Amino acid sequence: MDTYPGPQQQQLPLYAHPTYPGHSQAPRNRIRRGTVALVAASVLGAGALGGVAGAFIGSDGATAAPYTVSTNAQTASATVPTDISAVVEKVMPSVVEISVRTSNAEGIGSGVVLTSDGRILTNNHVVSGARDITITFSDGKTAKASVVGTDASADLAVVQATGVSGLTAAELGDSSQVRVGDEVIAIGSPAGLQGTVTTGIVSALDRDVKIPAESDSRDMRGRAASTSSSVSYKAIQTDASINQGNSGGPLFDTTGRVIGINSAIYSPVSSADGAAGSVGIGFSIPVNAAKEVVAQIS
Repeated sequence: MDTYPGPQQQQLPLYAHPTYPGHSQAPRNRIRRGTVALVAASVLGAGALGGVAGAFIGSDGATAAPYTVSTNAQTASATVPTDISAVVEKVMPSVVEISVRTSNAEGIGSGVVLTSDGRILTNNHVVSGARDITITFSDGKTAKASVVGTDASADLAVVQATGVSGLTAAELGDSSQVRVGDEVIAIGSPAGLQGTVTTGIVSALDRDVKIPAESDSRDMRGRAASTSSSVSYKAIQTDASINQGNSGGPLFDTTGRVIGINSAIYSPVSSADGAAGSVGIGFSIPVNAAKEVVAQIS
């Protein structure tokens, strides 16, 4: 019988979700994320991380949360089937596609609307180095956007869409209430296919994820800043299908509350240009950690 190599023999390659390359873009110009090491399986969830504490640069203190926050977590009864279509219909307007252009490449990621006037949460690696950012909303309308600020060490960023109002803001849940086995819904733009919905369960909690930080970053007020040597966070692991282009998109619970921001996948194989596909091992940044970052940026 085949056995999986022990943690001392092999490190698992983990891929931060690259923004999906634009269709007119030659493969050699795609925005790439390097392979990285996930901590050994025997110590997953046990290592200490710096987290978002101390990672804020240029912060002048937290302010009142500018987004909708759920204070009473609700868990759907295991005996009542979830109407996924109803949940998706409710939350789809709060999910956006983010198209970016850098000096030599273009790509696509995802994001989630925080406020009705266009504040949007996504991954830092989606907008890092972007010279031009375009938001496409679920109704097909578009708007230009600019970076408000980022926390590179947590792989989170907030951007501001211009000239918009009346948007449907997502409701942020409480990731401390998430349990292994909970049903979840991921929505984003894998391979540039906007509005793609996948479902699964929470496979594990507090997974230690470590990914090389972006070389181009901004501080909490959008100023150029140096980055830390790596991205580290305690992740929610899910088997909901997550692929390149899902980066920055939301992971919802069955009540339609955001519990995580999809950020990385494990893939045992990749193409020559570094592209990786889902094998049912995806990682999301817990929304409670994201709330702390957003409070510092706003």
